[in-house]
Amino acid sequence: MSTSIEVPLEADWDRAPNLLDGAQELVLTAERCDLSYWLSAVAQGTLRGRAERGHAAVTPEHMRRPGPLREALVLELGNRAIAEARAVRVLSHYVVAAPGIPELEFFTTQVVDEARHAMIFRNHLVELGVPAEGLLGFIDAQGADYTERVLNPIAEFATRVVAEEGDFIGAVAVFTIVIEGVLAPAAELSERKWTLLDPAAAEIARGASIDEIRHLAVGSSIVREHLAAHPEYRPRLIELIRRGRALWDELPVEEFVLHREELFQEGMFEHAGLLRDYEVFPGRRLLETTPKERYDLAERWTDDMAEVRLPYMGIPEAVDLIRTFPR
Repeated sequence: MSTSIEVPLEADWDRAPNLLDGAQELVLTAERCDLSYWLSAVAQGTLRGRAERGHAAVTPEHMRRPGPLREALVLELGNRAIAEARAVRVLSHYVVAAPGIPELEFFTTQVVDEARHAMIFRNHLVELGVPAEGLLGFIDAQGADYTERVLNPIAEFATRVVAEEGDFIGAVAVFTIVIEGVLAPAAELSERKWTLLDPAAAEIARGASIDEIRHLAVGSSIVREHLAAHPEYRPRLIELIRRGRALWDELPVEEFVLHREELFQEGMFEHAGLLRDYEVFPGRRLLETTPKERYDLAERWTDDMAEVRLPYMGIPEAVDLIRTFPR
C-alpha cells in the first residue's frame, strides 16, 4: 500500500517561490528541516523526476552548436560545479562542528544538496556536448583562474572561522550572509536568462534555487536564535561580517561574471526572434539589457535580500556593511 507524500510549499517544484521572494519571506529552522524533512520533501518532492539531471526539459539543439551562447553556459556551469564541490568540502567542517543534532542533520543535508548541484551542472555540460571522458579535467582547467582568485580565498575564510577559530555560529553567518547571500541573486538571474534559450538550464537553476532558499532561511534562523540567546555575541558577529565583506570586495568576481555576460550578450542576439518579447523582469526586455546592467541587477537583489534578512537575524546595523549600492 503506497502513501502519498505531502510536499510543503517551499519544496514543491510548481508552488515554491522564486529565490528572491523565498529568501526574504520564508521562515525555516534547523529543527524543521531535519533529515526526515529532506528525505520526504526534497528527495521525494523537489527531486521527483529530476534527481539525476536536475531537469525534465529538452536541451535545444542550438545549445550544442559552438558559439558564444554555448560558451557562456559552459563557463557558467563549469564554474558553478567547482564552486558547489568546494562548498561540500567547506560544509563538511560544519557537520563536524555542529553543536546539536538539528544542526548536524541540517548541514548533512546541505552537503548532499551542494554535491548534487555540482553533479547536475556537470551532467548538463555533457548534454551540451562536452565529452564525458575527461570532463572533470576540462572543468578544472577551464576554471583554474576562477578557483585560484575567487573560490580559494572564500573557502579558506569560511573554513578558518569554523575549523581554526572554532566559531560555528560565525561560520554559519559567513556562509549565509557573505557567501550564499551574495551569490544567490546571480543564480536567480541565471534562471531568468536561460528560460527560453535553454529550458533545461533554467530548470537546473530553478531546482538549485529551491534548495538555496532553504539554506538561507535555516542559516538565518540559526544566527537569529543564537543572537537572541547570547546578545553579547553581537560585536563578534559584526566583525565577521565586516571581514567577509572586505574579502569579497577584494575578489575579481565582476571580471569573471562580466566575461560570461558579454558572451551571453553576443549569443542572445543570434536568437533575437525567440527572445523578441521576453522580459527578464517586469518592464525590461532581455534583449534591451547590457552585461553590466544584468550584473548590477544581481547586486541590487543582494542588497534587497540583505535589507530583509539581516534585521530578521537581529543585526540591522549590518545592512550597510553588505550593501553594494548606497541608499
